[in-house]
Amino acid sequence: MAKDLEGKVFLVTGATEGIGKAAAHDFARRGAVLVLVGRSREKGERVVQEIEAASGNEHVELLLGDLSRMADVRAVAARFRASHDRLDVLVNNAGAVFFTHQTSEDGLEMTFALNHMACFVLTTALLELLRATPGSRVVSTSSGAHNMAKLELGTIAKRNGKAGLGAYADSKLANILFTRELARRLGSQSTANCFHPGFVRSGFGSNNSGGWAWLIKTLASMVGRTPEKGAETLVWAATSAEAAGYRGEYFQDCKPTRTSKLAKDDELARELWKLSEELARSSESHSRE
Repeated sequence: MAKDLEGKVFLVTGATEGIGKAAAHDFARRGAVLVLVGRSREKGERVVQEIEAASGNEHVELLLGDLSRMADVRAVAARFRASHDRLDVLVNNAGAVFFTHQTSEDGLEMTFALNHMACFVLTTALLELLRATPGSRVVSTSSGAHNMAKLELGTIAKRNGKAGLGAYADSKLANILFTRELARRLGSQSTANCFHPGFVRSGFGSNNSGGWAWLIKTLASMVGRTPEKGAETLVWAATSAEAAGYRGEYFQDCKPTRTSKLAKDDELARELWKLSEELARSSESHSRE
């Protein structure tokens, strides 16, 4: 395989399993400097060694952080900035669904904290670096589940004790709205897009127990895509010349695809950005106390 990504720096969250790991293998084989973000040191170091051995690429690094904690997200961004002077591609792939209501350290419902706020805080903390890197890209993992979303800004952060598929759908709609507003703010020098990977056989949902976890695992084993197949659109959006021509788009199977009506609401995207800024400031103030 051609080393067409040599000299480029990729930062990938959710890179220790599933489509994030599959995409990381591709980027490494093509010569990228690869920085993975993971929560477990043992698992993360194992994946780094695996990717290095498979690709022959020695430029694979690990940053540790629990991305449901905004203090960890900011720390990951700070450590990245301290060791890299460019960021060609940021892949916001970390995500999960929580079927029982849980509250993060910052007082946020966990699905929203991990799937949206981590993405928002990490990206905005690295905006200066992205803007300074010609042709930089931000690729975020959304989902077709966004079509079920209702997204009430007044309750999305805490969800009044509710969680589950509604919270997941709202967070995936938030990924699309974030992408649209980010693309507007980045202008023409950088790109921001998101994508639906399809239903993938991975560890998704394994953080839950009981019937929901069993159902997701069973369905995935029956009809799920391989992680490599699920990662195809991610890799395409992050590296292809064709994808570089799109801004604020939602992709499926390596092409733009339809979204819900709410996903096209630019005023909602701006209001979500404003709310996210407020929540980010609140979490930062809380961490300093």
